Amino acid sequence: MNNLLHDDDALAFATQQAASLPLDKFDMSDAEMFRTDTHWPYFERMRKEEPVHYCPESRYGAYWSLTRYKDILAVDSNAEVFSSDRDITIFDQPDDFELPMFISMDQPKHHEQRKVVSPIVAPKSLAILESTIRERVINILESLPVGEEFNWVDKVSIELTTQMLATLLDFPFEERSKLTFWSDVASGGRMAGVVDSAKHRREALMDCLNVFQGLWKERADMAPNNDLISMLAHGEATQNMPPLEFLGNVVLLIVGGNDTTRNSITGGLLALNQFPDQYQKLIDDPSLIKNMVPEIIRWQTPLPHMRRTALEDVKIQDKLIKKGDKVIMWYISGNRDESHFENADQFIIDRKNARSHLSFGYGIHRCMGNRLAEMQLRVLWEEIVPRFKVEVLEKPTRVRSNLIRGYSELPVMIKPY
Repeated sequence: MNNLLHDDDALAFATQQAASLPLDKFDMSDAEMFRTDTHWPYFERMRKEEPVHYCPESRYGAYWSLTRYKDILAVDSNAEVFSSDRDITIFDQPDDFELPMFISMDQPKHHEQRKVVSPIVAPKSLAILESTIRERVINILESLPVGEEFNWVDKVSIELTTQMLATLLDFPFEERSKLTFWSDVASGGRMAGVVDSAKHRREALMDCLNVFQGLWKERADMAPNNDLISMLAHGEATQNMPPLEFLGNVVLLIVGGNDTTRNSITGGLLALNQFPDQYQKLIDDPSLIKNMVPEIIRWQTPLPHMRRTALEDVKIQDKLIKKGDKVIMWYISGNRDESHFENADQFIIDRKNARSHLSFGYGIHRCMGNRLAEMQLRVLWEEIVPRFKVEVLEKPTRVRSNLIRGYSELPVMIKPY
């Protein structure tokens, strides 16, 4: 393993702190832990000693943490008892600027709205999209400088996913950088330093709404088309949405189509450089790409958590979760649970059960675009491996967020074989 890509001092300090701090003082909502990538020893101790953990005080109020694979899976699969309707993040949206979206709705409204846009990721649509993705991947890779340092996040991760998102939305291609900005505002906001105030965040999102309302009106006056805005404009369950609900669903589609894939593109390259034996294994046998993709997504866990709210008193293991309590499913911990993934902290591209990761969620809220995300990663590595090797030069700069496990910089250099 390449230790040059880790902040060993910060991790050593966190390991010491995690071992000595009383468990009732653990607050895993601290976004700084995710920026410094030092949350691992805390989650490891929680899995061993108190896998269903209560945090009585945090900046977001009290909440329960689930850190083991089986408990997370059980809650994520039980929408009857654990609701998504009161938000799906550890932090509550301000009451005066609530953005309803179908991921944070219960049945039947969740299903009714989700099925409006789901055809875009149906097998037939994905088969058509693959050639477009491959063409764009090739163009991006062949434009990269060889033997010069550059930021992989900007040149590859953001560029590929934003181009794809513009296609799915049929958004003006030359203005696609706006999609990246709105995605960052929605998912990170002040926490990630993208905007400097709640007012600034609201203004940016209202600008997003204004632009998409214009696109909505255009599509509503046209025959139905195979793009997300047209689907929403013509869908029986979505065509009469109030403005903030429309904005909420647009934000969901932007973040879902951008942040998760883009950060897995960066995280996968980082993992291969941290585990050079696996990179060599990939070069020697490119047929492993198909299995490597879910291992990248397990390893990266682009969304560290999702939240549910208990609709009734319920016991998980020996802990009583009361009606109305916040329950946080820490996917990032479940994906490192040794009871499910052998050698869970190792990046193993031919891992046999990689596909059972928690990163896409389970049950009715399982990520709608999971196959599209996997396809983008697969095509990217199918085109990288025959061309060159990508060497990571320095530690990444991570986004300060407990919701998105993201990167703003990853300095790299292309090395020809």
